[in-house]
Amino acid sequence: MTNNKRLLWFLITVFILLMIPLVSMQFSSEVNWSLLDFLVMGALLLGTVVFLEVVLRKVSKKDVRIVLVALILVLYFLIWAELAVGIFGSPFAGS
Repeated sequence: MTNNKRLLWFLITVFILLMIPLVSMQFSSEVNWSLLDFLVMGALLLGTVVFLEVVLRKVSKKDVRIVLVALILVLYFLIWAELAVGIFGSPFAGS
């Protein structure tokens, strides 16, 4: 897969992931995102995509690439969990 095609798929995935809560808000009152929520999640997803793309373009060793991609994804999920439910109790989670 070419680099530009992969980046396009990453961006489409980000768009689809952001559409899930938007559509859910239309059918349920349990999902209640503000504009700030969408902006923060969009920035988090786009930042993750940019870091993944840089690693996939610049790192040629397969084992190093796998470790870096795994590290980026773990960091993404930790930040996401902290912002969602405050697993570490930081001020970012509203604790």
